[in-house]
Amino acid sequence: MPDPAAVNSMFSRIAGRYDLANRLLSGGVDIWWRRRLMSKVRAGNPRTILDLATGSGDVAFALAAGLPADVRITGMDFCQPMLDQAVAKQAASGRGANIEFRQGDGLALPADTASFDAVTVSFGLRNMADRHRALTEMRRVLRPGGRVHILEFSQPWGWFRPIYYFYTKRILPHIAGWLTGDRSAYAYLNDSIEAYPDHQAMAEELRRAGFGDVRVLRMTAGIVALHTGTA
Repeated sequence: MPDPAAVNSMFSRIAGRYDLANRLLSGGVDIWWRRRLMSKVRAGNPRTILDLATGSGDVAFALAAGLPADVRITGMDFCQPMLDQAVAKQAASGRGANIEFRQGDGLALPADTASFDAVTVSFGLRNMADRHRALTEMRRVLRPGGRVHILEFSQPWGWFRPIYYFYTKRILPHIAGWLTGDRSAYAYLNDSIEAYPDHQAMAEELRRAGFGDVRVLRMTAGIVALHTGTA
């Protein structure tokens, strides 16, 4: 499992160029992934949302744009420089007046039990040192019947794997290193994707953490999966 101090240091180093790197390295498809996530969240009509591992706030802003203005959104991350980027974007754009950004650790959430209708986490669960503990914390802070939404890299369809891993191993670190000045951060990205469970194993981890009605939507040849479950 990832080392929390190393992960925090890595994201602190790349915070200032994180958004630009995401757009270029994904070809902009990350915007579509967030829209699919937002539509799933919206279907549950939540009034309070925790966006865990919020990073620079892109998912929190997408939720704020796609949901009623009175929905309360808490964007939480354990890396303060990433949160600083989110707060700066909020101030500069005037977007997300209903978002509160807070520092917090996914393994020990600073939130009351049964305090949210929905929890979202996008491309952050694989960076947590103890997935089961993180999942049980998400379930703890959800109200009965609340939904968790996990958007994460996954194992691509078999025919696409050679192409995908050639890109993530041979091309992506070079481009990312040029964009961010930190090639090692994106070498870690590839390693963390390969080590992450496939969509079926991840669904089973959700069930072991106590979630029911677990569903999965695979996107973009399987390189991303959106898992949902009910507390």
